[in-house]
Amino acid sequence: MIPIKVPPLGESIVEATVAKWLKNEGESVAQGETLVELETDKITVEVPAFKAGVLKKRAKAEGDTVHVDDELGQIEESRASGAVQAIETPAPAPAAAAAPAAKPAPAPATVPAPAPAPPRSGGAEPKSSPSARREAADRGVDIASVAPTGPRGNVTKEDVASPLPPSAVPPPPPSRLPPPASPGTRETREKMSTRRKRIAENLLQSQHNTAHLTTFNEVDMSAVMALRGRLKDRIEKEHGVKLTFMPFFAKAASMALAAYPRINAQVDGDTIVYRNYVNLGVAVASDQGLVVPVIKDADRMGMLEFSRALAETAKRARDGKLTMEDLTGGTFTITNGGVFGSLVSTPIINYPQSGILGLHKIQDRPVAVDGQVVIRPMMYVALSYDHRIVEGQHAVLFLVRVKELMEDPAAMLVE
Repeated sequence: MIPIKVPPLGESIVEATVAKWLKNEGESVAQGETLVELETDKITVEVPAFKAGVLKKRAKAEGDTVHVDDELGQIEESRASGAVQAIETPAPAPAAAAAPAAKPAPAPATVPAPAPAPPRSGGAEPKSSPSARREAADRGVDIASVAPTGPRGNVTKEDVASPLPPSAVPPPPPSRLPPPASPGTRETREKMSTRRKRIAENLLQSQHNTAHLTTFNEVDMSAVMALRGRLKDRIEKEHGVKLTFMPFFAKAASMALAAYPRINAQVDGDTIVYRNYVNLGVAVASDQGLVVPVIKDADRMGMLEFSRALAETAKRARDGKLTMEDLTGGTFTITNGGVFGSLVSTPIINYPQSGILGLHKIQDRPVAVDGQVVIRPMMYVALSYDHRIVEGQHAVLFLVRVKELMEDPAAMLVE
């Protein structure tokens, strides 16, 4: 028997939750095929089969908490080779017997309709990652018809996404909903995942360990919207990058942090650690929950470079492919509740950072401009900060600086 064990999960991560078994007991598995998904507080870990065989035992059930080096199950290697032969050997035999039996035998030979089946590896479904299977289910694509390009012949999410028919419209990103209630049931219970428990702990830690305060302002988005409207099609065509509002806010925040460095600092015991760089965390909603991947040295990037880095990182987040390197080292965070329709909120600091910028819905509102009431696309912005080291004056001035830069985006070109 070959044991299936919990692999190292990353720095400081000692436990995980068995999120989903992808194989049942008695099913054959290929070498490198994912057997089970483990969910940690930060990332999803796929545990592969290191040998081909048959899954003999599942020692842990979905929802169980496991630790590094715990045994998840067992693979019986010897039965796998026999099973493969049992599948492959009879197949040619009937074909050979049918040939001398009658002359209609050429007819099956002229039916090359099953020709697309070679990627199926002898009739079995091709190896694929969980994210690829989810993508195929969402898009209504038969994963057996997708040509694999991944390692060891695996079908990747990109393989599934690339042949999308023009008529198919991808659905909105899924969200985790509570389990459906049976008729007559007034309450249901669901065990918290490791990630959800850790998110809750971190939020409470932030509230308990910081002097949490929020200040607000509003931004007239007219200038940025006009600039983006002129450039977005050309940028997407020439550079393959979608120009969103986030790169503008990232640039404005980086410049404002340079002017008010305590908002980019961190308390370490009785000292303050100042950073001369901005590692920008951007909150991303995925079907596994909220994650905050970090764009390193965002202050040294141009807007196109930042857009490209953010798009790649957000894709890994949605695919459950983030690494610990993607999630650590942040110095400041931006969260955008406006994409879900939030008009105003007080974001919670991503501890141990000292500040977080909250963006909200762009909404046409009447405002006074030069003594006239006009309609402008306005956005409320919020800065939550740690009042232990950030003075209220500096927090307000930081937000005013972000507002000034967003309302005159040409000023971002002059540093």
